[in-house]
Amino acid sequence: MPITVADAGIPPTASHTAPTNRAPIATLPTLGIVLGAGALSLGLLSPTAAVAQPATAPPLAGADLLAALRAGGHILYFRHADTDHSQVDQRGMRLEDCTAQRNLTDRGREHSRALGEAIRSLGVPIGAVLASPLCRTMETAALAFGTALRSPAVREGGPLSPGSPGRFPALRELLSTPLAPGTNTVIVGHAYPYFTLVGGQYLNEGEADVVHPRGADFVVLARLGLKQWRDLATVAAQ
Repeated sequence: MPITVADAGIPPTASHTAPTNRAPIATLPTLGIVLGAGALSLGLLSPTAAVAQPATAPPLAGADLLAALRAGGHILYFRHADTDHSQVDQRGMRLEDCTAQRNLTDRGREHSRALGEAIRSLGVPIGAVLASPLCRTMETAALAFGTALRSPAVREGGPLSPGSPGRFPALRELLSTPLAPGTNTVIVGHAYPYFTLVGGQYLNEGEADVVHPRGADFVVLARLGLKQWRDLATVAAQ
């Protein structure tokens, strides 16, 4: 599968120091222009929406969940796949310098590919794939879905103190902006910014929440790891 990467809001650099066993990367600037014009705008959030916890909804599972995913209009928010926790993100690092970051392990790369294969086998339509600019999130997205659009909004924090539900307004807007039916958007990000918005338990590496955006807020419909994605294949076969 060809792998493409577009850039939303980060200037191009002359070099990329990713390890040589990473997937090849090309450039797709047009997609970055289209998405950057709307989804990353911060002006649509009211102060109330910026600090409110997401609304609750009955969880979906089985045939109902698969039908909702196939119908589109949802966001699949993934935490990046398995990483090497002996590595740390160095203060002041360049986002393009993978040698200064915590990166995927070989298991994480295999996990990413398996997630993509499982989702494709279900006939779930995938449109835009946004990722935090860090190497582990970009690589997870590219290996799973064949494309990755750099989106600083996935991880950038606002001026509020750590732990405040309003600290990540750009991510909140991405999760709240309604989508047209017929396709789903993927966001590959990190555990902490998402946890700050939704509370509960951290996503495990490689886990995803199915989010339904509603304009002023969003609802979480389901949480799936690789096993749950594969279990949906049984439903699809019925």
